[in-house]
Amino acid sequence: MKKRAIITGVTGQDGSYLADLLATKDYEVYGMVRRSSTENFERINHLMGRIELVRGDLLDQMSLIRLIQTVKPHEVYNLAAQSFVPTSFEQPTLTGEFTAQGVARILEAIRLVDKKIRFYQASSSEMFGLVAETPQSETTPLRPRNPYGVAKTYGHWMTVIYREGYHMFACSGILFNHESPRRGKEFVSRRISVGVAKIKLGLEKKLTLGNLKAKRDWGFAGDYVEAMWKMLQQPKPDDYVVATGEAHTVEDFARVAFNHVGLNWKKYVETDQKLVRPTELHILCGNALKARRVLGWKPKMRFEELVYLMVDEDIKVLANG
Repeated sequence: MKKRAIITGVTGQDGSYLADLLATKDYEVYGMVRRSSTENFERINHLMGRIELVRGDLLDQMSLIRLIQTVKPHEVYNLAAQSFVPTSFEQPTLTGEFTAQGVARILEAIRLVDKKIRFYQASSSEMFGLVAETPQSETTPLRPRNPYGVAKTYGHWMTVIYREGYHMFACSGILFNHESPRRGKEFVSRRISVGVAKIKLGLEKKLTLGNLKAKRDWGFAGDYVEAMWKMLQQPKPDDYVVATGEAHTVEDFARVAFNHVGLNWKKYVETDQKLVRPTELHILCGNALKARRVLGWKPKMRFEELVYLMVDEDIKVLANG
């Protein structure tokens, strides 16, 4: 019998890569989408016919209950969130509704319908915030520094509560920054890859960035969704840091990207204080030893390869109009 899985946030970067992975593993994949006047299925167009889109909304408890009753999934992956940190400062309560309360709603729907369903929650390195230690592991204290990190921390602890209080198979993956050509253009990694592509093609003259010294642990989203799947195949539920263990600055990212197309980044990059967060995180770097040991997972793509992939893809897309 085929396994059935629901993915919330299926139209996002992680959702589309996870749908790719589960489709290759012969799952029946149900991607949850909200009803809206404008629908963007760009990242999953290639999957149409191989996955089924179903309606549901993290703001609507009954829609989640009905969805789970209808699909009867074996696994639920909650990847939906308001996930852009600057927006979380502008819309903190909406971020809380989706990114925090949405987790509680879907956990409660699973508890009410079928507690045997296995649940994955997309937690975030932003929960570590003002870091108590480097690198950060599953036992590092959570000290979030922005509304998105606070909302993710709520969702993370609710997952623990439902696991321990209701004996549900509920896991959290504490994912550090993970990028790809499918990353939203508002994120700094994609801002750089698109900017470099435009400058190389003569479409722009400058790239404007915020804090060049901020350090992040950047991996490939396609590698990270494999860790999500592996968590739900274990005999017991638990939480795992998913990371490369290497930290690079925003400046490093820009330098590697410009070097890849034969340009000197210093000639093109400008900084703008408006792009610096009100409460900046200076270094996030993960210790994924537990994921390596228990899940047998490790990242396949190196930092430089990831940057090259993103720049090459953006050049190809822009060159083709």
